[in-house]
Amino acid sequence: MDTLIMAAQLLLGLSILVGLHELGHLLTAKMFGMRVEKFSIGFPPKIAGFKWGETEYSIGAIPLGGFVKISGMVDESMDTEQMASEPQPWEFRSKPAWQRLIVMLGGIIVNVVTGIVIFVVLVYQKGETFYSRDQVIEHGIVAYDIGRMIGFQDGDRILDINGQPYRSINDLSSGEALLSSDGFYTVDRDGEIIRIEIPRGFINSFSNEESMMRFINIRSPFEVGEIMPNSPASKIGIQPKDKIIGVNDRSIYYFNELQAALADNKGQEALITVERAGQKIEKPVPVSEEGTIGIAINPLIEPVVQRYGMGESIVKGTERAFGVVIVNAKALGKMFTGEVSAKNVSGPIGMAKIYGNRWDWVKFWSITGLISMILAFMNLLPIPALDGGHVMFLLYEMVSGQAPSDRFLENAQKVGMVLLLALMVFAIGNDILKIFTT
Repeated sequence: MDTLIMAAQLLLGLSILVGLHELGHLLTAKMFGMRVEKFSIGFPPKIAGFKWGETEYSIGAIPLGGFVKISGMVDESMDTEQMASEPQPWEFRSKPAWQRLIVMLGGIIVNVVTGIVIFVVLVYQKGETFYSRDQVIEHGIVAYDIGRMIGFQDGDRILDINGQPYRSINDLSSGEALLSSDGFYTVDRDGEIIRIEIPRGFINSFSNEESMMRFINIRSPFEVGEIMPNSPASKIGIQPKDKIIGVNDRSIYYFNELQAALADNKGQEALITVERAGQKIEKPVPVSEEGTIGIAINPLIEPVVQRYGMGESIVKGTERAFGVVIVNAKALGKMFTGEVSAKNVSGPIGMAKIYGNRWDWVKFWSITGLISMILAFMNLLPIPALDGGHVMFLLYEMVSGQAPSDRFLENAQKVGMVLLLALMVFAIGNDILKIFTT
């Protein structure tokens, strides 16, 4: 069932984005009087379709993309017979270069607008929920294995990133921070100010969503929440809303301190000090071999909730959408220098995992908005067979006054398709490798 939910979300998200992208090409082509022969979401073989006017609309069996076939255009269909005939007034090749440029940018523009709209609506409806810099400095952090790897310790109070104050704990693990050159955190550790460097290539440690949970988090004061039936805690009478303030001779205030104290007493009996209604109660409790006593906790620190009006949401949503593009552009650049590993490239399996195995509409639209902006960015790359390749050749034509020959465009299209196929095979291979190595 988990796999089905992930696959369903991926297919729905891609279908929406691919459909809108290709619709951008179709509408701009028709706007300039070009004949659109086919519009497909998914690649052949065709599983369903209909014809309306001059255009055949269909759904393909391979749901990893889509296409629009415009008469008189060198594209993935490689229709050399049509290109060998005399140009007709309704064909792509017969139109001015500026019109053809708009058609090729149509899908990219629609993806950008879609991403912006999604982020604006999410910001307007949900606002932002986060732990602030003030809260991080007040309580300090819990450092997990990835955080400890670069030098963080429990209780560190992070003052800034690259010498600049931050707003939210999320900024500490943002792509902008992890991709910064010569980046560093400034930390207050028991009154001593220290500098923790962000190592070159550190972002490679964050290969999936679970990695973020192994970096750092804010320390949280707590009280006892749910108690597991027949657990050591239930047998000694621990109650919901109790505050555990000591284990043996160690004072406890934060949950990570309780976890550490119990871990040190695995398989042994520990003396638990509980505060209940202003009174202290001490009771011995057997600690399991896993270092637990059978309780869940309620955190006693509330995140900041920030709401925005429509005007503010437009600004924030647009910033967030283009922030995705900037981070991906930086990551791509550092991939060529070797600082970012190519193993971070994900295919459909990796994308499905990002959506997750639980249907959460807020997360679904957040991921879909992110993918929309990434698709726009990737499609703008000057690679033949992508929109950006066509844009590159059209700009050359507009500047030089001379269009590349159809033979050159056909060969460039073939090279581009081979590159894209190789990239897809590489991405799927990465996905499969991650399944067996994580």
